[in-house]
Amino acid sequence: MNDAATLATLEYLSGFGSHHESEAVPGALPVGRNSPQKVPYGLYAEQLSGSSFTMPRAQNLRSWLYRLRPSAMHKPFSRIGDGLVRTAPTSEAECSPNRLRWSPLPAPQAPTDFLEGLATLATSGEARALRGCAVHAYVANRSMEERRFCYDADGELLVVPQQGALTFATELGRLVVAPGEIAVIPRGIKFRVEIGGDLVRGYACENYGAPLRLPDLGPIGSNGLASPRDFLAPVADYEDREAPTQLIAKFAGHLWQAQLEHSPLDVVAWHGNYHPYKYDLARFNAINTVSFDHPDPSIFTVLTSPSDTPGMANVDFVIFPPRWMVAEDTFRPPYFHRNVMSEFMGLIRGEYDAKKEGFVPGACSLHNAMSAHGPDRASYEKAVAAKLGPAYLGGTLAFMFEGRHVFEPTAFALSTPALDKDYDAVWSDFQKGGP
Repeated sequence: MNDAATLATLEYLSGFGSHHESEAVPGALPVGRNSPQKVPYGLYAEQLSGSSFTMPRAQNLRSWLYRLRPSAMHKPFSRIGDGLVRTAPTSEAECSPNRLRWSPLPAPQAPTDFLEGLATLATSGEARALRGCAVHAYVANRSMEERRFCYDADGELLVVPQQGALTFATELGRLVVAPGEIAVIPRGIKFRVEIGGDLVRGYACENYGAPLRLPDLGPIGSNGLASPRDFLAPVADYEDREAPTQLIAKFAGHLWQAQLEHSPLDVVAWHGNYHPYKYDLARFNAINTVSFDHPDPSIFTVLTSPSDTPGMANVDFVIFPPRWMVAEDTFRPPYFHRNVMSEFMGLIRGEYDAKKEGFVPGACSLHNAMSAHGPDRASYEKAVAAKLGPAYLGGTLAFMFEGRHVFEPTAFALSTPALDKDYDAVWSDFQKGGP
């Protein structure tokens, strides 16, 4: 039971937010000291801090990395074009109360990797003030080259694949993430993205605020929603490759590049609680009403980035998974509502129960603070006429990034042919007095 492969598997199955340790070479991980005078195998010890040093122990995030070369070993950075990536505050397009919806972004005609295929649809808050987030869509048809890497100093990335699997080769190991799963790459961690198949498409939330964590359960009790044991961390898997390499940094709202003479994924061993992770959304234990009334979407929160206002998140990641519907004398789809929070939604598969037309897998919508929205007419009429009984809502998976700050659409978002210019028509033909 002490062989390295067994230990690595056990570490991979550890829970969310807990301390992990992993070594690709037996004996590479120092015992008893984080930074001994001489690290085994001549490795270099380096601390990666995801929080300020003086954060309370429960919120303190850091990992120790033991690598072939110091990560400081690179040439100066220089600015490169930002492409379609934007950072809050943008203010390049007017922010209005209009409801917005986009079809899936079209497949690129030229070879396009994950970073090249990343397009910002909206931003909120202010990245340099560590509040708010950005919402990106991605579509790519090739893997990033072996000598091309990136990291995000502005925020952590929550990636939601919709079509095609992604492999994140990171400093701390590899994560394979398929549609129906999510990956979180913490701020500052270097990675390369490889794609599975001919085309990948999906969404990403760039969280500028407090790192995502599990929400408190309150009256729900000790069980329900996402279980810590179902979050998976990578095992150490290093690259010992010497060749000219491009490192792209997203820093202070812009893209920068530097040249290395080696792969930055040269961490042989590591331990700590600051690391990439993945989660299978099928393991989410949905809590729903068993009497009457449609519950607030907060009951489906997977991860939350808390703010300085108790009870109001910087951003929540919420899902709408397959579930049983049993509420009596209740309008079961999402009701008409206006919300102080701003809502960005996407559909991974199936049909969303509040939109029968136009909202297809790979599409997304934005409903900003206090902008009225709700089901379309077909969904409404079906729900009010339904003979209520236990019904299983299956074959569907939608999600929402819900933030406290208004989402400002980018110029690209308002000019792309994927924008649905007739979205308001969804609510245009409701009749006085109902159906």
